[in-house]
Amino acid sequence: MSLLVNLAGLVVIGLIVWWFWLSSPRARTVATGAPIDILVDDGVYTPGVIEAKAGEPIELRFLRKDASPCAEQVIFEGLDISAELPVDRQKTVTVTPPAPGEYAFTCQMKMYRGKLVVR
Repeated sequence: MSLLVNLAGLVVIGLIVWWFWLSSPRARTVATGAPIDILVDDGVYTPGVIEAKAGEPIELRFLRKDASPCAEQVIFEGLDISAELPVDRQKTVTVTPPAPGEYAFTCQMKMYRGKLVVR
């Protein structure tokens, strides 16, 4: 019996590690000059990957459905941009990526994770 409990515990630990550190967002959107809508719900940003061109501003319209405190802020690493995300109201964040590369955007606890891919 204790073997089954230990195996179940290892499976749960493996799923937690995969969810928070190993999984990557699948939905991808390419910036075309129009605002991009991003849903914040169930622990993910949808779409989680945004492709953009360097030096061109893009408008990201976040709609937060998750009321948990973890989702209340979005932070763009390396771009010095952050914003509070109210529940059930859109929040527009304008980002002008300065150079090609990948810029992560996350909640303050880094449980929600997205990526801005700049070419």
